Amino acid sequence: MYKIHQKYEDFNGNEREDDFYFNLSKAELLEMELSEEGGMGKRLNNLIGSQDMKEAIKVFKAIVLMSYGVRTDDGRFVKNQEIRDKFTQSAAYSEIFMELATDTDKAQKFINGILPNMGNAIPAPPLPNKHNN
Repeated sequence: MYKIHQKYEDFNGNEREDDFYFNLSKAELLEMELSEEGGMGKRLNNLIGSQDMKEAIKVFKAIVLMSYGVRTDDGRFVKNQEIRDKFTQSAAYSEIFMELATDTDKAQKFINGILPNMGNAIPAPPLPNKHNN
C-alpha cells in the first residue's frame, strides 16, 4: 500500500490536503503480467529503452488508475470505476499524476510502493496440473 499526502487547490479555489491510497494485489499483478506478451515487466523495460513517451505515459496512467482505491473502516481496499472517475475528476489527480510522470525518483518509489509484499518479484504463472492415470 502506498499513500500520497497531497496538497492541492480544488476547483472551487479552496486549498485542500488529502491522503490518496494505491495498491496492487498479488492477483492484480499476476493478471497484469499475463496480459502482456512476454510480461508487463518486459513491456515496461522495453518502453523505458525505446523512449516512447506517449506509450509510457499511457501505461503509467493505467497503472496509477488500476492501483487507486479507497480504504474502508472494515479493512478492505475498494477499487471500482466510480472511485477512479471521482479521483480523475479531482484537481488532486492532476497534481499527483504530473509529479509521478515528471519525477523519476517519485515514480520509482510509487511503483515499488504499490507492489505486493513478495520481494517485488512478478509471480510466475501456475503450471497446469497434470494427472497420470
